[in-house]
Amino acid sequence: MIALLALITCAFAVYLLVQPRIASGIKVVLLTAPPVAGVVWLLDEVFERPLTAGAVSAVFAVVLLALIGLLGHPRLPTWTKVIVFGTVPVAALAWLLIVTADDTLKDPGEDLCSMYYGGVGSSKAFPPQAYCRYEDGSTHDLATGTQLVFWVCFTVSLALLSIGLWQVVRDPKTLVRQFRSDLRQATRRNP
Repeated sequence: MIALLALITCAFAVYLLVQPRIASGIKVVLLTAPPVAGVVWLLDEVFERPLTAGAVSAVFAVVLLALIGLLGHPRLPTWTKVIVFGTVPVAALAWLLIVTADDTLKDPGEDLCSMYYGGVGSSKAFPPQAYCRYEDGSTHDLATGTQLVFWVCFTVSLALLSIGLWQVVRDPKTLVRQFRSDLRQATRRNP
């Protein structure tokens, strides 16, 4: 059932992306808002962390402005704009893999650290790090390759989103232009 829902979601995303009548700003909002809304709901209702949910919402608003500004940047080639749509999800997935590498949710004695390394699993949210802590105070890092992937994707995403945010600050009309339909803009230019 989950695979079917994922397939339907991917099909809807592709359908939405190829529609020329829908403005790119609306496409960005429709594709990014539902997963973030789900995370905010989980943080607020399930984990009872309203401040964290508020912080995630605020960061999403800034990232959304940066994405729309990046799409509206007149001099950047299209391939640079598309890269951010690959690096952000990969960075998020790498972060999730890192912070869950210690398997602290499993039963005691079944996690990676106690089974193979004789320690206790621990992780940090940011900078993301998972490690085994031993009784003598020493540690053993887990998921070091995934940390490299996270930092590369995070850096590339941050650089591109900074360019997009600078575009919005420099030219606020970029936001308005990204919410207009491309067809309407084309007919106004060619009467």
